[in-house]
Amino acid sequence: MRRFRIGVLFFVLAALALAEEGKWTPQQVLQIDPTWLKQQGLQLPALKLWDPKRGTGLLAAAVALPGCTAAFVSANGLILTNHHCLFGLIQEHSTTDNDLITNGFIARSREQELAGKTTRITVPRKFTDVTKAIEAAIPAGVNDLARLKAIEAKQKSLVAECERTPGNRCSVAAFDGGLQYTLVEGFELTDIRLVYAPPRAVGEFGGEPDNFRWPRHTGDFAMARAYKDGKPYQCEFFYPIAKTGVKAGDFVMLMGYPGRTFRSMTADEMANERRLRFEMAKDVFGEWIGLLEQTTKGSAEGTIAVSVMLKNLNNTHTNAQGQLDGLERGKLVEKQRAADDAVVAWAAGRAAFAGALAAKQDLEKLAEARRATGARDYLYGVIGTGSVALREAASLVRMAGERAKADEEREAGYQERDWIRIRAALARDTQSFYRPSDEAILSSWLRRAQAEKITPAVGRSALDLFRGTKITDPSERLKMFNESLDQLRARNDSMLNLALALEPELRAWRVATDTRDGAIARLRPEWRKAVIAHAGKPVAPDANSTLRVTFGHVKGYSPRDGVMYTPQTTLAGMIEKSTGEEPFAIPRFILDAARTAKTREIPLNFMADTDTTGGNSGSPVVNGRGELVGLNFDRPWENVANDFGYNPDVARNISVDVRFLVWLLEDVQKADFILKELGLK
Repeated sequence: MRRFRIGVLFFVLAALALAEEGKWTPQQVLQIDPTWLKQQGLQLPALKLWDPKRGTGLLAAAVALPGCTAAFVSANGLILTNHHCLFGLIQEHSTTDNDLITNGFIARSREQELAGKTTRITVPRKFTDVTKAIEAAIPAGVNDLARLKAIEAKQKSLVAECERTPGNRCSVAAFDGGLQYTLVEGFELTDIRLVYAPPRAVGEFGGEPDNFRWPRHTGDFAMARAYKDGKPYQCEFFYPIAKTGVKAGDFVMLMGYPGRTFRSMTADEMANERRLRFEMAKDVFGEWIGLLEQTTKGSAEGTIAVSVMLKNLNNTHTNAQGQLDGLERGKLVEKQRAADDAVVAWAAGRAAFAGALAAKQDLEKLAEARRATGARDYLYGVIGTGSVALREAASLVRMAGERAKADEEREAGYQERDWIRIRAALARDTQSFYRPSDEAILSSWLRRAQAEKITPAVGRSALDLFRGTKITDPSERLKMFNESLDQLRARNDSMLNLALALEPELRAWRVATDTRDGAIARLRPEWRKAVIAHAGKPVAPDANSTLRVTFGHVKGYSPRDGVMYTPQTTLAGMIEKSTGEEPFAIPRFILDAARTAKTREIPLNFMADTDTTGGNSGSPVVNGRGELVGLNFDRPWENVANDFGYNPDVARNISVDVRFLVWLLEDVQKADFILKELGLK
């Protein structure tokens, strides 16, 4: 069957007026009308952003952190990202005697930089269209599970070939469910050392009350350095710090690794995401947040240990509330249904799209089937998010099962290339474990699992599981990493026994998920053909954690009748918000340094209408000359549900202004070592 070519109808952007909507790939940038880009404010040739012959460019100065983005800001591997993106590294070096989370950290020399155990970055190197190779690997007439396994096998083969180059870290990304596949070639740097972190009262000013809100007054930034072979990594591309800032109307570009959006889904699939992702997250994570706060109250040790988990849960929980609120307020599912219906009506009279109409019907059947098992599926999925002890046990059991297979037959994430990362995570978990909290989270999961009739959970108590396990002993846990399933069973360890009993159910769940994903890989591309053809204009692919760029301007917005938000805030606003109590307590040294009216006018945060989502945290925001003017860290409440559909009236991202960073480093904390490297002293 002839495949609709994404290269023709998906990436042809030349001479077309382009709105701010869209997370564009590096390849697409070269096909955007250069006159339009110049009119918007770009002062560089597009080839400076991305050179297809070399497979690199200024965009490559934006690097991937797990779940975030970072930016090189010097030739010696200095990276700038959000405080919350380096929070795990900060927590790793925090103790009750030396609390870097609360007090912050400044390295006055390279010798003082603090190395992390699991922090790593990936630098992009090359992107190759491998759609034909993937399609050719799928045998004719196979069922959906076999289809997915064939796709995965070819992906693993391509990745293995790519990673024969020393230092390479590769992956195959699917765009819009399989309309296109791209081999992403990069290299991984695993020696990442903390250079600077502001006090938590700066990096998290406003905390959860201000999360996803505007106006914001948060210094959400931190710095680290990438090393290679024991020396600072020498990067070809980096973003120099802008000598002048931004103002309303200025052109900006935002580069990064947006995680996941849902715009390519049908209305029925979107409704499932609302119920089976965001309503469940609001319920489950809301309870877990309360348990963590209760069990660590009055304990400095416990507060530090669970800080990363609590931060992640809070952010996901607030995001879920925002998604639900935005879906309802914007009637996004209903709008998507109307859009689906319009495509169906258009395609009905065109024989070439008969397959697309059939694909949509089958996608709706899959969505209906998913609703029947959604709550149980969610509980399986959050095993990797909740109790540290259960997560470790489940990972060890799965690791042992996968190790018994040939490497090419192992599940992605459990191949030999992943073992160093898994082992490091097991070691790192020691600093994130606090038994009272973990016991409470596990009790919650067991109660819910019993209600959903997850058989191995029935009759078990968290207290008994912890009494009979050695998995919380770091040395024993690392021994378990190298053991077979039989050796793990022979331990008769209560937590391992639960994981061993759960594994058959988890395996069946993974098979069911793979079967559904195989069907989606067959159906989604067919439906998207009709959607894109009906649109008659470029349609950006959903976010999938690959490098993208989005264009926009510094701009305010009106959240509701009679209210207009300006796009910039200042240090004066932070001081005005200060109550002296968390999360609105400004450190005394900030107040002492901000005594003059001129100082209080220092810009702190700004908004623009660039198209962002989760994963864009830490994304560099640069001006038309390629200079860094800010770091993206959030979206306002009205734009959280942007993942489902772009609304230009409220589509805004929030960034910390680089001028606040420079003021803090230069005038307040006298970080001369860092300032000299940034070319600011």
